[in-house]
Amino acid sequence: MDIRRILAVWTAKAACSICRHMGRQGVTWAGKLALAIYPPILRELAAEVRQKIFIVCGTNGKTTTNNLLCSALETEGVKVICNRTGSNMLNGVAAAFVLAAGMNGKIDADCACIEVDEASTRHIFPQFKPDHMVLTNLFRDQLDRYGEIDITMDILKGVMDSAPQMDVIVNGDDALSAYLATECKNPSVTYGISEPVADASDIQEIREGRFCKKCGARLSYRFYHYSQLGDYACPQCGFARPSIDYDARDVQMGEQLSFRVGTEHIVANYRGFYNVYNILAAYAAADHAGFTLSHFNQMLKEFHPENGRMESFRIRDTAIVLNLAKNPAGFNQNISAVITDTRPKDLVIVINDNEQDGTDISWLWDVDFDRFSGDEIHSITVSGIRCQDMRLRLKYADIPSILEADVESAIWGRVVDGCGNLYVLVNYTALFSTRNILKKLEGERS
Repeated sequence: MDIRRILAVWTAKAACSICRHMGRQGVTWAGKLALAIYPPILRELAAEVRQKIFIVCGTNGKTTTNNLLCSALETEGVKVICNRTGSNMLNGVAAAFVLAAGMNGKIDADCACIEVDEASTRHIFPQFKPDHMVLTNLFRDQLDRYGEIDITMDILKGVMDSAPQMDVIVNGDDALSAYLATECKNPSVTYGISEPVADASDIQEIREGRFCKKCGARLSYRFYHYSQLGDYACPQCGFARPSIDYDARDVQMGEQLSFRVGTEHIVANYRGFYNVYNILAAYAAADHAGFTLSHFNQMLKEFHPENGRMESFRIRDTAIVLNLAKNPAGFNQNISAVITDTRPKDLVIVINDNEQDGTDISWLWDVDFDRFSGDEIHSITVSGIRCQDMRLRLKYADIPSILEADVESAIWGRVVDGCGNLYVLVNYTALFSTRNILKKLEGERS
């Protein structure tokens, strides 16, 4: 083995340890160092995975789906490499393998579950060819960084064509994802929800895939779940929602989620209808790959969302939920999850416009904030770099808000003078710093 590979592993581990000691994540930096010292390291470590490499792509739900899939396999005794922190570009993916390696520079893993940024697939697929891809959905996201959805679809089609043996586990309820799967020659299976669960026809959402990608005609929908997800068909060319291999039936929502798929009855203590898709995608991927899932419900019972995906904190007597909301579809689903909690609640909304967020925040005007006008909303505090823009957006919805640019002060203000039930909604670059603030306050002032 090249001594540089061992040096790369040691250096990456040391750098990550130092960064975490300083209160920083350090994962991306570790991967960057490892690749600089030994460029073939990702390709060589991926080749040492004994069984399967899964990747999870899509606009929303990647981190939760990937971590659920990893946990499901680990519960069955499978050794898994996973980028649980959500660092999903080339450096972050490299770090997942490098930090999992032993001090001898080798890995001991049966599988890898890797979340991958759609645009970064172009850089990652030349390093290794996954066995399975989970495609969650395709929504508009960061127009100034990704451009229109067509660009993302072209990127994904190119990498899928480069790995023709890779199975694709695709969300059949998303016309864009389903069309992409039909255009590629990869073997595929579908998951979806074939029954209407709630009436979404009156919700004013941006429905990105409402026109047929095959012929351009407007799609006809029997029902929507949210955004463009639902039961669709093109009246002109015949393109339609495919038959569903993993179909969630008898979906129940409230304090917990439950549904049936095949002979399995799945129960999870989560809020948010979108989590049905995340759980279903993870189940479909593992089952289709041939893994036994006899402990799936037990895994869900013990699974604790991290990294700001419905993550829970408690500061003094205030219960706090932190969640990522980075585009219109995701934010609208956050709103749906929040308002299913009928108790009085405070909100802190943190909006940044750093490079990783996308500097164009016009997407805020496509979010249905009017649904926060109910009496159960005790207060809304806007914070972050673009707090003034968020305050203006709420003003146009006739919703009053408190302005506090400093995130820690915004949160602490609601702990001291709130109703004891706080939701903190953040976009991408606010996530890690806000999570650190919550962990610090939880330790210092609980």
